[in-house]
Amino acid sequence: MQAAPNILNTLNSVLTTELTSINRYFLHARMYRNWGFENLNNVSFKKSIKDMKQADELIERILMLGGLPNLQKLEALHIGENTQEMLACDEKFQIQQVAQLKDAVAVCETAQDYVSRNILNDLLAYEEDYLDWIETQQQLISTTGAENYLQSQISKGE
Repeated sequence: MQAAPNILNTLNSVLTTELTSINRYFLHARMYRNWGFENLNNVSFKKSIKDMKQADELIERILMLGGLPNLQKLEALHIGENTQEMLACDEKFQIQQVAQLKDAVAVCETAQDYVSRNILNDLLAYEEDYLDWIETQQQLISTTGAENYLQSQISKGE
């Protein structure tokens, strides 16, 4: 099955974002672990693994549509130097990713590629939930103070 070039370009663009996200959240996980924040480590590590699975799904779809997945391109990671900066960078990244996914869904809808649209809608739902989690963490920092928030992130579990 051969897809229209705009569908393949759109899927490859989303793939680039997912590949960037894998690296971003994996690095975050290791930074959090190094600092002793096990809760944040666990969440970021799981996000990285989920992004890897999402990237795999995109790769499979691009190949099925007769395209070539571009795994060589990554965007800048924009990593903060402390937890608050990292969450702020994550929020900005997630907002951009959600907007990108909404645009990608619209492209697929217009092209009547409903399978790709459904894959992207699933990604969109997950990324919106993760954005909500980030916003909650920022609210907790604002409400409880950075020191209390970070202390709560030391224990294992979520």
